[in-house]
Amino acid sequence: MITLDTHIAMWLGENPGQLSRAATRAIQEALESGEDILVSSASFFEIARGVQRGRIESLVTIEELLAAIERRFTVVPVTAEIATAAARLPAEFPRDPFDRIIAATAIARRAPLVTADQQIRKSRVLRVIW
Repeated sequence: MITLDTHIAMWLGENPGQLSRAATRAIQEALESGEDILVSSASFFEIARGVQRGRIESLVTIEELLAAIERRFTVVPVTAEIATAAARLPAEFPRDPFDRIIAATAIARRAPLVTADQQIRKSRVLRVIW
């Protein structure tokens, strides 16, 4: 089981060539073994907001894009456990609330986070694949 950061879920659908070899391999292994590939529900808002603001380009509507992600991956809601874990991440962890919730989702589910985010990777707070 692995957790995808928002940009990884987007790259898989739109530009998989941006993924590292290790990320590609982890995703492929999860698919082949039938393991869950997790995406935080917080990623939905992050994507919708990005599309709305023009930071994320998509050839389909926001609704179609989110529905495709929902069909492809296991969406994990933000629970009390995840919110608490996000709030308790150390001060040196990135302050972005989405990063904190997504990382806390990976921690709570004991599923490494696939991310290219250099700040998250440098934090060494959780197991990261890149």
